[in-house]
Amino acid sequence: MTRTVGVAGCGTMGAGIAIVAARAGFTVRVFDTSREALDRAHGQTGDFLEKSVARGKLSPIDRDATLARLIGSTRIADLADCEFVIEAIYENLTAKHDLLGQLDQVCPPETIFASNTSTISITEIAAGSGRADRFVGMHFCLPAQLMRLVEMSPGLNTSDETWRAAWAFCEALGQKPVATSDTPGFVLNYFLIPYHNDAIRLVEQGVASAADIDIAMKAAMGYSMGPFELLDLVGADTQKLLCDAMFGLTNEKRAACPPLIRRMIAAGHLGKKSGRGFHHYDDSKMFGA
Repeated sequence: MTRTVGVAGCGTMGAGIAIVAARAGFTVRVFDTSREALDRAHGQTGDFLEKSVARGKLSPIDRDATLARLIGSTRIADLADCEFVIEAIYENLTAKHDLLGQLDQVCPPETIFASNTSTISITEIAAGSGRADRFVGMHFCLPAQLMRLVEMSPGLNTSDETWRAAWAFCEALGQKPVATSDTPGFVLNYFLIPYHNDAIRLVEQGVASAADIDIAMKAAMGYSMGPFELLDLVGADTQKLLCDAMFGLTNEKRAACPPLIRRMIAAGHLGKKSGRGFHHYDDSKMFGA
């Protein structure tokens, strides 16, 4: 039975996944090479949990207990006692293989590895893990701390035992798993990446402003967030990586990165984390805080 969970990477996704696991009662060891990133995530997590208390979603006792279960570290060796480790770094196969190779050296053979990738093949990532039979895809939705859906994807070598254990673990987190094949974009990003790019191209063509497109999609479609609000949460730099990965795998024209995204990255307009993207932001608090 899983009691200790490792999360490798504490960016927007990693920090959200760590909250989900800690809130569900697991001890969570969060690894990142940057102490600054760990400290930032810790502060954002505190703000988010405080807001949860204010909204009546969490008791003060549970807030304190959740925070106490979150342990940040810049030492990958501190994940050695984890029964389950979720990789949540940026979309680059070489970087993921390097990280997983290190994890394979410090974690016991029975530890199950998972990747939060949204575009790269689970089988390809697992090939660099040293334990392809104990590897599975777990794509949490952004923002992970609020969204319950997790896309579960087995690689070609994922064992039945690993699949059952990962599915049970996902349910123990309080999440809603759905099974998908190991295909580019799975379900959500197969639709979402081209959809976001279509919205960006509307701005490029001067059809409407980002703000008005967000209003239109929320008012007409009932979405809780407009495409540009979600893009700013994802980050322009991450959107480029997602586009490059999916376009490289599928050659789907709608998945190709729009020029505006590249210009925004050059200007430092990355989204909420930089204070400016398609919208302007006064703080860098986690979504929901």
